[in-house]
Amino acid sequence: MLKVYGDYRSGNCYKVKLMLHLRGIAYEWIPVDILKGETQSEAFLAKNPNGKIPVLELEDGTCLWESNAILNFLGDGSEFLPSEPRLRTQVLQWQFFEQYSHEPYVAVARFIQLYQGLPEARLEEYRMCHVRGYKAFKVMEQQLRRTPYLVGEQYSIADIALYAYTHVADEGGFDLSDYPAVRGWLERVASHPKHVGMLD
Repeated sequence: MLKVYGDYRSGNCYKVKLMLHLRGIAYEWIPVDILKGETQSEAFLAKNPNGKIPVLELEDGTCLWESNAILNFLGDGSEFLPSEPRLRTQVLQWQFFEQYSHEPYVAVARFIQLYQGLPEARLEEYRMCHVRGYKAFKVMEQQLRRTPYLVGEQYSIADIALYAYTHVADEGGFDLSDYPAVRGWLERVASHPKHVGMLD
């Protein structure tokens, strides 16, 4: 059976959990507490030398890390990862966008607010995360006004990658009321019959 090392509250770990549920793949969840330094233990670093979650351990003991890379592995050959080269590249385009233009701001603002309680020393960084996070939501809004999902008509791993932290953006102080297409997309993603919530 597959093993997932992660934290249920982490958006990056949630991506993997959601993909596994959508595909109906059985797995064992092994909780890892990053705040207690468990990702820096010798045993964990043997699975991911970068010391981060999530990690997906395959049946043969091989370990995969980086959430979006894991999504590509789990999505391969399914409806969630297009085989047509242009569409597949657009999926990658949104995954790179998520890692460079979305997650560093939306997820970090959430961490500062939810996990750290908005300490004075990080308020300036928090404000900058909001400026850049809203810019990312504006980019998503433009696409989602044109198509129901980020890559056209089909729900894909691009949507999973960006849903993970967008659907809890309020926990980082973001207000999505000015982004109706994004809010409609969040509802579409959550309406999938095999959808599972972050804390379910």
